[in-house]
Amino acid sequence: MNIQIFGKNKCFDTKKAQRWFKERGIKFQMIDLAQKGMSKGELDSVVRAVGGLDALIDEKSRGYASLAYLAYDEDRKEKLLEDGTLMKTPVVRNGRQATVGYCPEVWEKWE
Repeated sequence: MNIQIFGKNKCFDTKKAQRWFKERGIKFQMIDLAQKGMSKGELDSVVRAVGGLDALIDEKSRGYASLAYLAYDEDRKEKLLEDGTLMKTPVVRNGRQATVGYCPEVWEKWE
């Protein structure tokens, strides 16, 4: 398993996800979206895995208004790549599989 957790350091669900993998002895890589963000390829892979761009967008984020008025998915993707804090967290990837939010019932099936 090659687990990547994309999240924000202050996000409660991101911390819960990290704890869930640590308790099971599963190694993971933590990426802080506020500092580093996702590459275009990673974002495309996650969007395919979670069933669309809307599943990734955090309506409660501070910058949501700047994203809400963009009509085209490509423009919205560019905005997400520029500002990772606009994404719901955590985004957990395992190869081509991905989840958004705290989803231990899905992660158990990955083992």
